[in-house]
Amino acid sequence: MKETVSTPSAPAAIGPYSQGVAAGPFVFVSGQIPADPATGDIPDGAAAQAERAFANVLAILAAAGLGPESVVKTTVFLADLADFAVVNDAYARAFPAPCPARSCVQVAALPRGVRLEVEAIAARG
Repeated sequence: MKETVSTPSAPAAIGPYSQGVAAGPFVFVSGQIPADPATGDIPDGAAAQAERAFANVLAILAAAGLGPESVVKTTVFLADLADFAVVNDAYARAFPAPCPARSCVQVAALPRGVRLEVEAIAARG
């Protein structure tokens, strides 16, 4: 059985997907871009965009009753690998040790021309 996880503290889904889905012992957070949930605005620069995208992921986890320590796997999609160090710094602040497993890849393009998108898997209990 699965249940939808949603919150107004993260951008609303703009297509046929959920912000998050809880299934069994896991919560799956859909890819989050750095859009402000209240305004839809995208901050300037990789550092600010990373902070916002991670905040969106954490807001969805909070709606499921979880915190960053519950994250077991993330995937970070970068428009430019040159942003890796800046994004890595923000990532270290968002996800405390022991850090989740992670993949980080460069992609050809991301929605709304943003610099990154982040998805996560968290464990409950």
